[in-house]
Amino acid sequence: MFYDARKRDHGFKADPLKSLIVPRPIGWISTVDPEGRVNLAPYSFYNAVSEFPPIVYFAITGTYGDNPTKHSRMNAEATGAFVVNMVSEDLKERMNVTTAMFAHGIDEMKEAGLTPALCRYVKAPRVAESPVALECIWWKTIELPIEPGREKSAGSMVLGQVVGVHIDESVIKDGRVDVAAFRPVARLGYSEYTTANNVWPMRRPDDPR
Repeated sequence: MFYDARKRDHGFKADPLKSLIVPRPIGWISTVDPEGRVNLAPYSFYNAVSEFPPIVYFAITGTYGDNPTKHSRMNAEATGAFVVNMVSEDLKERMNVTTAMFAHGIDEMKEAGLTPALCRYVKAPRVAESPVALECIWWKTIELPIEPGREKSAGSMVLGQVVGVHIDESVIKDGRVDVAAFRPVARLGYSEYTTANNVWPMRRPDDPR
């Protein structure tokens, strides 16, 4: 089949696009507002976009209640920082708790029974239970094009430079991060998720190693 993504004439009950761009890593973003109140929310539109310097982003679609955007973006811009926490398989249920639309100022980390841990360079706490956390300095926010008739679904990308990396010793084996040791959770389409548990090596043909 073929459908026009601009017209969305696919004929399905739900737009299939997000079920085609899979799996998507989950950026579990922790921030604080200027008053020091913690916010924690997962984003499946998340990834790395640069290595030198290391830059990551998380993307937002639409408004959030009475606010023009998500609390994560508001806090990152106001304080100049955010933290990306990895969702391991044993944290999936608590990650799901933080998908709820809590009011501004409610500590989702506390609601999910998670432990805040101090970061080295930013004020926002990381999730102590997470095996990997990236401390990020907010770089810029990019407003995405607005589709006519869908102004309330306008999107934006929040980009930050990674300045500090926390890795739990339990997932380091032979000098490498062992993905199978913490089984990161990724988002599929609709309300479906998956876990990275099938890992194999495959080198490029021109790799001298």
